[in-house]
Amino acid sequence: MKGRFSMNDNSPEIPSRRLQLRDGDTSTGGLVVGFDRREASTAALKSAATLATRLSIIVHVVHAVDLRDYPIDPDGPDWEEEARATLRDEERTVQDVLDPFGCAWTYQAGRHDPADLLTAVAVETKALMIVVGSHGQGMGNALAHLFEGSIEHRLLSGRPPCGVLVVPSR
Repeated sequence: MKGRFSMNDNSPEIPSRRLQLRDGDTSTGGLVVGFDRREASTAALKSAATLATRLSIIVHVVHAVDLRDYPIDPDGPDWEEEARATLRDEERTVQDVLDPFGCAWTYQAGRHDPADLLTAVAVETKALMIVVGSHGQGMGNALAHLFEGSIEHRLLSGRPPCGVLVVPSR
């Protein structure tokens, strides 16, 4: 899947997924979880890791790259390096969250609509379930949903290839 969702432009290279497999683990039939460093995403990632550990399956972590991953000034001399550093930090955050669980995992970052990216990874890996965080209620979240849309709503209103678990933020 490496490069499948990248665009041919001058944007910084997106990290490919890294397999962290233990003996006997496979890369199909696991859980696909969306991650973007928000509290709800961290809750979803921890829930997916808990399930994966109990079921002895793999977690496929998916990050949809967006403007929040890039520095504010595109004309800055180190814009590309700052963007790469942000994406590396994102993957390190995932590793820090997952390490205590000891589950097998992969990481994929891509420039694509988050719901479409999650669905594509779920199809490719024959996932048992897609796990996403719910950002809850409130004025800030309502405005975010107005401009960005709700990933969980788009997943549930379409025809997901597997079950969808929506984890509330804690």
